[in-house]
Amino acid sequence: MTATFIGVRHHSPACARLVADTVSALRPAYVLVEGPADMNHRLGELLLGHELPIAVYTGYRDARRRHGSWAPLCDYSPEWAALTVGHAVGAELRFIDLPAWHPALAEVRNRYADAEARYAEVTERLCRAFAVDNVDALWDHLFEIEPADGLAERLATYFDLVRGDAEPGADDMAREAYMARWIRAAVADAGERPVVVVTGGFHRPALIRLTEQGEQTWPELPEPPDDAVVGSYLVPYSFRRLDAFDGYQSGMPSPGYYQQLWESGPGEAARRLTEAVAVRLRARSQQVSTADLIAARATADGLALVRGHRHPARVDVLDGLASALVSEALEVPLPWATRGRLQAGNHPAIVEMVAALSGDRVGRLHTSTPLPPLVHAVTEQLCRHGLDGSGEVRLDLGKEIDRERSRLLHRLRVLAIPGLARESGPYPAGGPVLVEQWTLTESDDRLPALIEAGGYGVDPQEAAAAALSEKITAADMDQLADLLFDAALCGVGELTGQVLDDLARAVGAAADLGSLGRTLTVVLAMWRHGDMFQTSRSTTLGTVIAGATRRVLWLAEGVRGGTAPADLRRINALIAVRDVLTHAGTALGLDTQAALGVADRLAACQDAPPDLRGASFGLGWSLRGTAVADPARAVRGAFTPASAGDWLAGLFALAREEVLHTAGTLELLDELVGAMTGHDFLVALPALRAAFGYFPPRERHIIATRLVQWRTGSSRNLMRLDATPELVAAGMALDERVDAALRREGLITL
Repeated sequence: MTATFIGVRHHSPACARLVADTVSALRPAYVLVEGPADMNHRLGELLLGHELPIAVYTGYRDARRRHGSWAPLCDYSPEWAALTVGHAVGAELRFIDLPAWHPALAEVRNRYADAEARYAEVTERLCRAFAVDNVDALWDHLFEIEPADGLAERLATYFDLVRGDAEPGADDMAREAYMARWIRAAVADAGERPVVVVTGGFHRPALIRLTEQGEQTWPELPEPPDDAVVGSYLVPYSFRRLDAFDGYQSGMPSPGYYQQLWESGPGEAARRLTEAVAVRLRARSQQVSTADLIAARATADGLALVRGHRHPARVDVLDGLASALVSEALEVPLPWATRGRLQAGNHPAIVEMVAALSGDRVGRLHTSTPLPPLVHAVTEQLCRHGLDGSGEVRLDLGKEIDRERSRLLHRLRVLAIPGLARESGPYPAGGPVLVEQWTLTESDDRLPALIEAGGYGVDPQEAAAAALSEKITAADMDQLADLLFDAALCGVGELTGQVLDDLARAVGAAADLGSLGRTLTVVLAMWRHGDMFQTSRSTTLGTVIAGATRRVLWLAEGVRGGTAPADLRRINALIAVRDVLTHAGTALGLDTQAALGVADRLAACQDAPPDLRGASFGLGWSLRGTAVADPARAVRGAFTPASAGDWLAGLFALAREEVLHTAGTLELLDELVGAMTGHDFLVALPALRAAFGYFPPRERHIIATRLVQWRTGSSRNLMRLDATPELVAAGMALDERVDAALRREGLITL
C-alpha cells in the first residue's frame, strides 16, 4: 500500500474538510503531519480538550543564537483535522518535520507560514489569468467557494504548478529529506493498510518523489547542542495573532471569517460577516442603516455573479460593504487588495471591517496542560507579593519589601509580560526617586507571553538576566546604558558586571559625543544614587565613569565646524563631565585641571561650533566658580545674530546659576538684544528662546523682575491695570468662550 499525499494550504477550511473526509474514508494505519517531531511523545497534550486556537511554541537558546517559533492550530487547520480525525479512527499519529530549533528552521518564526515568495511568479501569473488582486482572493476563488467535488485533484494540480521546476533551498531540502524518511518507514510498517500524509502543498511534489526509494527505518530525532536550552510548550493563541492583516504570514487573513466558513459554509459566512461589520461599526457610533446593509448585500451578490462565485466570497462581501458604507475617496488601496499589515491612512470604516473579519477569539489551554516552570514561579511570586490582581500599586523603594516587589515587576517588564504598566519611578540619568507607581491589569496575552518567556529561565530573575544578556549583544552605546539601569532595577547583580565590561570596551572606542555623554550621565547616576540597587560607589562603575569622562573631553576637543542649531546631545555630554568632576572627581582621582585646560581651549577656539564654545566657557566658569575671562567681553564677542542663541544655550546649560547671580550679566544681555535690528532679532529669536529655556519658571521670574526694575525702577507699575474690574471680567469670560469653542472644534486639546 502506498501513501496518500494531501498538500494543503495551512489554515484553509477547504483543505481541512478534505483531510477529515480522506482520513475518515481510508481509516489509515498512520496519519503523518508536518509538525515538530520532538513533540511526538507529547501528542496527548494536544488532544486534552483545549479551546482553539493554540500553538506549539518552541524556544531555543545557546551561546550563539536564540530562536522562538510557533506552530499554530485552529479549528479549520488541516493539521488539526488530521490529528483529531486520525485519533478518532484509531490511526497512529506522528509529526514528521524537523524540530523547530533545528538550523534548517532557524529563519522560520512560524512553521505554518506559507512562503509565497518562493513561487510568487507563478501565483502572480495565475492572479492575472483569473483577474483577482492577490493570492488570497485567488485561493478563495479556486477552492474555498467552489464545491468539494474534485478538490483533491485541483489542489494537486495547483501545488504541482506553483512548485514547478524551482530548486528548493538547502533548508527545504533538509526538511523534505527528513519527512520522506518518516513516510517510507510508516508505509513499510503499515503493510497493506493506508498511510495519509498531510503537509504544506509546496512540499508535496518533492515528498512523492523522495518516498519512492530509500531506507525504510524510522529516523532518529536530532539532538540539540549540549550547551543549548530547548523547551516546547502549548500556548494559547488568538485570531489576532493568526491574522495576516496583523503581520502573520499565514496565507489566510481574516480568521474570524474562515471560522464561520468552516462552521457554516460560504453562504452563511457571508451573511454573518455583514452582520458582524454592522454591529462593530454601530458600537463605535458610526451610522449603518438598514438601507446600507441591503445595498451592501445586493452589491456583494452582484459581484459574486460577475466573478463566477456560487456564493459571495470574502472579497465580494468586503467590496460590497466598502461600496455601501464609504462615500469619500480613499487615500490608500483597500487592504484586501494587497497583502500584509494594514497601511496607515485607511478609512475608519475599512479598519473596522478588517477587525470584524479578524475576530476576537482567544484560545484556552486545558487545565491539565503542562506549563514551563517560569509560569508557576511567576504565579507564586505575584501572589506572595500581593501583585496578582488589578489596580494601582504604589511602591516605597525605601522599604526592602517594596524593593523586592519592584524587582519582580521589572523582571516581568524586561520579559515583555503584558498587563504591567510602570507609570513613574527611577529612570536613567535621574536623581534619587524613592516612589514607584504601577498599573496592573488582567490580560489574555499574559499566559502565552509567560510560556514563551519560559525559554529564558525557570524563575523571573534567571529569565530576566538571560533576556538582558540577549539584548546586550546587539546594543549600541545608548542601549547599553539603559540595559545597565534595567539590570539594576531587576536586581540582576551578576549581569551588571557583563554590561559594565561591554560598556568599558564601548567607551574606549566611542565616536559619537552625544551617545557617550548620555552613557556617562546614566552611569554617574548609578554611581551616586545606587544605594537601593547596590551600585553606589561601585569600583567598576567608577572605572567606566573615568574612562568615559576622558573620552568625552577628547572627542569634544576634536569637534570643528557647524553653526545652528545647537546640538543638545553634545551640550549634555559636557554637563555630564561637569557633574562627574563636581560629585566624583576627587573620589575617582580625575584630573580637573586637565579638564579645565580642554574647556579653556575650546572656549577660545573660533573653529569650534558656537554651542560647544559656550558650553566650554560655562564648564570652566562653573568648575572654578569664576570665569577665566571677563564674562561681559565673552558675551559681547559671541553676540552675533546667527550664533548668539547657540552660544548662550551652551553657556546657560553649564553655568546657569553663575549667569543669574553675576552682577551686570543679565543687563548686558538685555542691552545687546535691545540693540538688534528687527531683522537680526528675528534671525536670533528661535535660538534665543531655546537658550533661555534652560532657566526654570522660578528663575525666569527672577530674570523678568530684575530687568523690569532695571528699566523702570519698579516692577509694580506693570502690575497696575488701567481698566475697570467689569471690563477685565468681560475679557476673561470672552477668553473662556473662545477656548471652549476651539476645544469643541478640536483645534486645541488643552
